[in-house]
Amino acid sequence: MNKKIQALALERIYRLFELAELNLKSHAKRSKRYIQMARKIGTRTNTRIPDELKPSYCKKCNAFLKKGVNAKHEKEGGILLVKCLECGAERKTGRKNTP
Repeated sequence: MNKKIQALALERIYRLFELAELNLKSHAKRSKRYIQMARKIGTRTNTRIPDELKPSYCKKCNAFLKKGVNAKHEKEGGILLVKCLECGAERKTGRKNTP
């Protein structure tokens, strides 16, 4: 894909994540739809979702995850364990430092 298309896709992904966060409490279904659209844009344009956004959504149910609202975050060493309280899926992010 063209670099301009990937740059535009990345901007749209960030914007959709912002909208998902804003609509989390008032419109949960709309928030899920924004995450679903962002993932589809990433798939179609071959653009990766940035690492800083990965702990903020559930891969199983497409929910936007916010600590204390619908997610539980635990830090184990260098690994962040994120649990979705809507579907129960768990996800580990980060790297464990091994010598």
